[in-house]
Amino acid sequence: MSARWWRRKIVNPILDLLRQGVTPEKLALSIALGLTLGVTPVLGSTSVLCFLAAILLRLNLPSIQSVNYLVYPLQLALLVPFIRIGEWIFAAPPAGITLGEIVGLIRADAWNAIATLWTATMHALVAWLVLGSLASLVMYALLTPLLRRLSQAVRVGSE
Repeated sequence: MSARWWRRKIVNPILDLLRQGVTPEKLALSIALGLTLGVTPVLGSTSVLCFLAAILLRLNLPSIQSVNYLVYPLQLALLVPFIRIGEWIFAAPPAGITLGEIVGLIRADAWNAIATLWTATMHALVAWLVLGSLASLVMYALLTPLLRRLSQAVRVGSE
């Protein structure tokens, strides 16, 4: 990804939101939760989770959904690691399933995939809850001061 892509897809939309009056704290929370909810190890759930978070916490819906869509490849990449971590937490025997096999099960019969992967999904959800909660807090703590400085720079630049 080029610097131009980052500027167009990430930096400019953040600057636009700050110019529109979105607070740095709300924007930091939108980004942190969009990323965390966007990697939830339940395929097909992230948009609804981000929508609910935006409504309940009065966050900017386009920003949280944009981050959610941006991290979709990360959701797929983290699916099996979340299952493995969950198996470790519960001292469960390894399911020995790959991402390709998961996708194949879903394509063949979604309801059968849900039934077959139920335990592995619950293990992955517990791992995601533990790690995601921590990741959200860390991201929020890191992004808030950065976005505050950026917001001040945007205000100074527009005066």
